[in-house]
Amino acid sequence: MADLEEFPRMDRVSLSKRKYPNLAVETRVLNDDRGDFMVSREVRSTGSMNLQEHDDRTAPQFRNRKGKGSHKGRSYDRSRRDRQRGGHAGGFGGPGPRSRLDDTDIDVTMSDSSQDNSSQNRFDPYARPLRKGDGRFDRDRRQGKGRGGGGGFRGGDRGGGGNGAGRSRSGWYKVTIPHGRKYDKKWLLSALQNICTTQYTPVQYHVDHNRVHFYVDDSAAATALHKCSHKITDTDGYKVEVHVNPSAPPSFLLADLKPEHLEHLRQCMAKRFDGSQQALDLNNIRTDPDLASQNIEVTLNRKTNMEAVIKIIEENIPELTGLNLSNNRIHKLDELTDLVSKVPNLKTLNLSHNELKSERELDKVKGLKLVELWLNRNPLCDAFKDQASYISAVRQRFPRLLKLDGHDLPAPIGFDVETPTIIPPCKGSCFGSDEIKVLILRFLTQYYSIYDSGDRQPLLDAYHDGASLSLTTPYTTQNPSRSSLGEYHKDTRNLKRIKDTTVRFRLLKHTRLNVVAFLNELPKTQHDIASFTVDVNTFTNTLLSFTVSGVFKEVAVDGKSRESTMAFSRVFITVPAGNSGLCIVNDQLFIRMATTEEIRRAFVAPAPTPSSSPVPTLTAPQQEMLTAFSLKSGMNLEWSQKCLIDNEWDFNRAAQVFTQLKTDGKIPEVAFIK
Repeated sequence: MADLEEFPRMDRVSLSKRKYPNLAVETRVLNDDRGDFMVSREVRSTGSMNLQEHDDRTAPQFRNRKGKGSHKGRSYDRSRRDRQRGGHAGGFGGPGPRSRLDDTDIDVTMSDSSQDNSSQNRFDPYARPLRKGDGRFDRDRRQGKGRGGGGGFRGGDRGGGGNGAGRSRSGWYKVTIPHGRKYDKKWLLSALQNICTTQYTPVQYHVDHNRVHFYVDDSAAATALHKCSHKITDTDGYKVEVHVNPSAPPSFLLADLKPEHLEHLRQCMAKRFDGSQQALDLNNIRTDPDLASQNIEVTLNRKTNMEAVIKIIEENIPELTGLNLSNNRIHKLDELTDLVSKVPNLKTLNLSHNELKSERELDKVKGLKLVELWLNRNPLCDAFKDQASYISAVRQRFPRLLKLDGHDLPAPIGFDVETPTIIPPCKGSCFGSDEIKVLILRFLTQYYSIYDSGDRQPLLDAYHDGASLSLTTPYTTQNPSRSSLGEYHKDTRNLKRIKDTTVRFRLLKHTRLNVVAFLNELPKTQHDIASFTVDVNTFTNTLLSFTVSGVFKEVAVDGKSRESTMAFSRVFITVPAGNSGLCIVNDQLFIRMATTEEIRRAFVAPAPTPSSSPVPTLTAPQQEMLTAFSLKSGMNLEWSQKCLIDNEWDFNRAAQVFTQLKTDGKIPEVAFIK
């Protein structure tokens, strides 16, 4: 057998005499008319050859089971694909040196190296037939990975528009938020709507495992939502992904129950209703003889069927106290969420002999005030290590439960409080006294004017010789490198993440020289002074501890602020210094990504840039006047300074102008201290 083979890699190995002692291989390197290296291999048999041995060497090497061995799927050889297309590396020009050979003539590379897993095209009579779609590459291709459809919106520009949005024949699009389960529904939809350029109405919002799904029926809204991907930052500093795909209409729109079917269903439910007990028995309703005789199949694991049942209950027996849904192949409880509001008196619910796989499904109906619940013969029951943990998990959702799977439970211990607890709104700053307020505002003005100036070395005067500083970022189980807080994660001293006491000590910065040196290594920033909120924790004659919170942006080398907005909370423990100053002995800095609401309200009032900030150049009398005017007017330092500058530092005239403008309602809310 003699054949020509291209010589693209130096690590390909000829037939091994060690494994094939009966074969002699003669290799000659040729040079074609274009100067490309070619290889001619002549293989001669010197004895008998075991066919099984041949099979081992030529069978496709990507037949490893998924997750086993060094290769998990088919290797995709781009150079081989390009050669089969007859193109060069750059994609231009005529056929390559092997264009005269058909694809079916490509040699099988026989190699002792397990590293060469390129796809083989020569027919092998001994290998197992290759199924279409085998291997990871084909799976990724089916899922839209690797070609077009960035951000999960597959389809490229097919269907017109050229905007990257695949056109749906049905007119519907499915929006998916990976890891969306951890987000509050109201927060997520509000955050998307705030940055989406097109108004939209989410249809059939639901949670599937860790993902959130909903539908939209407008291609413009689908395109706009697709562009929202990676534009929202959650509280852990991770970008929210938004995937949009053409979809069939939502299941509830597929009206598989006709009006006459609904009437038969209503009559069937009436027969199954026990008025004396206010109980409805829908056990195994799909096999009900009355419905079967009319060729009507009611399957309660279908959204439309379950919603039809709940609507009939709402319209006819809203006072229902007992409902039996056993033996109906129910695997999700999304549609039962409406029972909380539509059947408020429901006390007994039977969900036994169904297909509920996770205890999290119970969260969808935990608003029910159940006293009796049946869950036996569901897969979720096998997920608990013992009966105690099973009972505990169920009672967390239904604290009034007295009976579970027919067994009595101990009486619950709790408070009979019906009024829902509402978290009060956050209040503004709390200084304790006007004297402390003046002291802290003066300190913060001076500190952050230096901190944002680009040269933080003068902060040495603000720290005690034995000062300490620690930096903390939120704890997360995900990869910190994916977060926008990556530059801060490497120095975080979060005790939930750092268990080694030696590392904990190393991450704690001691002495003012080390503290300021560390601060100089952090990214340059611009803080929004108007966003600051101050809370005094402790105040004595010898110690003042207070917390300041707010938002800031990082500033690039060219002076422009970066897109991401971050939030911080900083605890300063200080001691008196000089006549009216403060000296920091302990500094605890916590940094996280800002919420969507914080980003919306940040930097509304124009703040001076670090390079042009007039605060450091104020004279001592001007600084005292600024602090006093801020105290009297209630405005923050930035707006107080503006008012004084506009009135040539005439305190009385500035006060008169402020009073008049405030009376006329011409001073924005952002001007005042929260």
